[in-house]
Amino acid sequence: MSQEIAVVGSPEFTTGFRLAGVRRFENVPDDDKGAELDDAVTDVLDDEGVGIVVMHDDDLEYLSRNVRQTVETSVEPVVVTIGSGTGGGGLRDQIKRAIGIDLMEEDSE
Repeated sequence: MSQEIAVVGSPEFTTGFRLAGVRRFENVPDDDKGAELDDAVTDVLDDEGVGIVVMHDDDLEYLSRNVRQTVETSVEPVVVTIGSGTGGGGLRDQIKRAIGIDLMEEDSE
């Protein structure tokens, strides 16, 4: 079964992904993140058709402790955060955690 990418965040954040063809998204306006982000993230994580969840790294601070822990430890679907605080090393670590190997590891030969 093929799984899809889902994006969770503000309408401004999800728009670019939607234009690129991502069909599964949850828009949560900035003013409502404190009240609605937990539910949006939980809905996407519970969707068996989703293999990758993309979020802005700043949105993690709006999540409750339990949902944030679930996001940080989720392997399927894998949650990838992007944005101001995530450098290449952060994304590399997330991919390594998700699939168990470092795809960006350089050969020493």
